Amino acid sequence: MNQDNQTTGHISKRFDHELENIRNQVLTMGGLVETQVNHGLKGLLESDSEIAGRVVQEDYKINRMEVDIDEQCVHILARRQPAASDLRLVVAIIKTITDLERIGDQAEKLGRNQLELVDDGSALSNFVNLEHLGELVSRMLNRALDAFARMDVDEALKTIALDQKINDEFEAMMRQLITHMMEDPRTIRNALRVSWVARALERIGDHSKNICEYVVFLVQGKDVRHIGERDLD
Repeated sequence: MNQDNQTTGHISKRFDHELENIRNQVLTMGGLVETQVNHGLKGLLESDSEIAGRVVQEDYKINRMEVDIDEQCVHILARRQPAASDLRLVVAIIKTITDLERIGDQAEKLGRNQLELVDDGSALSNFVNLEHLGELVSRMLNRALDAFARMDVDEALKTIALDQKINDEFEAMMRQLITHMMEDPRTIRNALRVSWVARALERIGDHSKNICEYVVFLVQGKDVRHIGERDLD
């Protein structure tokens, strides 16, 4: 092997290592985000203000990871000028960490609303559907992160389909809350806050769907955003 080939090989290996390192950081960020969401739900459903407060306080960690990974991606684009699948990976990572950061923001909202509900002397016991919605969202986020980790298009497409179920649950819950408010105006303040929690969960589902769409883009080079469920196969 001549000197030029050796140099090219070394550069290629270093580049592969850089990409793999950044990908692993995204997975670490995803794990932290998933923990924040689960803790936010736990704080809400168990009226645990200590857990909720910790979720609020630790949101900065997710923000810091997004900034750090984004800077590394920008440096790779500038120095390496990747093409084809490598470029798709960097683009998918930039998009994914944006959605992960926004999921973190929604988890923080879960914590903040729990603290407000405690301050109100309110409880979520009358809104049992919230727990079911939270379970669906948590499952969807877990599957989206798993699809990203394994670059599994089939799992990504199946997970995208879950978003409609979450939307249906959210809409049903909104109708229930409106009924409660109409029947008893004293429940309005609490019902509004619960609706904000439900909206935060619904948004987590949307961002999880986005992550799955990036997996399809990365592996197949196809942009499946704004495509109906029937057209995904």
